[in-house]
Amino acid sequence: MNKLWVKLSLAFALVTVLGIAAVGVLANVQLSAGFHRYMASNQVDVRLLPALQAFYRQNGDWDGVESVFLAQSGNQGRGKGRGAPKYALADATGQVVYDETGHYQGKALSRRQRGQAIRIELDGETAGYLLISPGNGGSSGPEQAFLSLITRSLVQAGIAAGLLAVLLGLLVARHLATPLSHLAQAARTLSHGDLSQRVPVSGSDEVAEVMTAFNEMASAMQRSEVLRQNMIADIAHELRTPLTVIQGNLQAMIDDVYPLSKEEIAQVYDETLLLSRLVADLRALTQVEAGQLSLNRMLIDPDELVSGAIDIFSESAREVGVQLQKNVAPHLPLILADPDRLRQALSNLISNALRHAPSAGKVIIAAELADAGVRFIVSDNGPGLTPEEQAHVFERFWRADASRSRDKGGSGLGLTIARYLIEAHGGEMGVESEPGQGAAFWFTLPVDA
Repeated sequence: MNKLWVKLSLAFALVTVLGIAAVGVLANVQLSAGFHRYMASNQVDVRLLPALQAFYRQNGDWDGVESVFLAQSGNQGRGKGRGAPKYALADATGQVVYDETGHYQGKALSRRQRGQAIRIELDGETAGYLLISPGNGGSSGPEQAFLSLITRSLVQAGIAAGLLAVLLGLLVARHLATPLSHLAQAARTLSHGDLSQRVPVSGSDEVAEVMTAFNEMASAMQRSEVLRQNMIADIAHELRTPLTVIQGNLQAMIDDVYPLSKEEIAQVYDETLLLSRLVADLRALTQVEAGQLSLNRMLIDPDELVSGAIDIFSESAREVGVQLQKNVAPHLPLILADPDRLRQALSNLISNALRHAPSAGKVIIAAELADAGVRFIVSDNGPGLTPEEQAHVFERFWRADASRSRDKGGSGLGLTIARYLIEAHGGEMGVESEPGQGAAFWFTLPVDA
């Protein structure tokens, strides 16, 4: 009984039964009233209504109207026999002013009785109501038989229509509930780990919208699961390399294959630094992805930011034979950002450019005014990136040169972290490059409002 299609079917049945019952009652009342008026108009003397209208027009009320009924009775030789029809007359308010039937004297007609009566009108206004009560020898028997036939017909038609409506309601309810049943089954399958589960979009617009949202959610969950598995595999792979080097060197020193010298220990120490840098990058990436990165915003001069970054990397650039150049537009507005996080993002871009710039090459750090704020650009004259490589360059653990060693190629997280840091500031990051013509990584930050 708690099924949706059962509840919808019962609701359809209830509404149908109530609707048919209401229509049947109203139709029966209207038909009865109309038939009574028809029978009354057939039984009334054709001269009585004009006589009543003339009496009311002359007197302005119904006082003394008995004379009209007596005159009509005398003209027709009508007595008070059992078969003669009997009249009752009410004024415009429904109050009975004359009664031969003995049923209405001193009473007011109900709305239903006024509906069954013959309305007496003068100049478009109601002057009174005339009721006819047929005698025992009149036509009350056939009239009642006809009304009973009408009532039975309405009941039979109502029952047939009700059964048909309930059947159609059952079909409609099952049609509405079936997509939801499929959706529930797919959700249960999804909860058991089958992230490839999808449902065919069908049903009404609202149901189809829910099913579309479910499919989008399932696709997002499947993509997230793939990314999670890939990230775990990448982390395991990245950690395995320095750990293998450390273990191998230590085992060689223990077995006296390598001498226990400062040079050998320094190599092991370098691997621990690489391992520490990788763990730090992973922690930073986890913070920015989880939205747990706190920003200590303050006003920053773009020129000072670029100058500071060049000072930090000047020695590293000389060691690899790369020239650092500064190109900052004058009078740039201040930007509101976290200086440490912004320096980290810019440093990641410069470090990446130094690794890809050729010997005797150059790296240009520029800042200029953009429509949305201030744009920083770090460009090199290295090998550049293909369109396919540009599509993946900000993915974690991705390297343009897969053979590049991790001590010279970085952790593969620098660009990913830089992009998240810029987006956390409300900015955006991108790359422009052509194969063989270098690459230009840029990010734009909004100025202080």
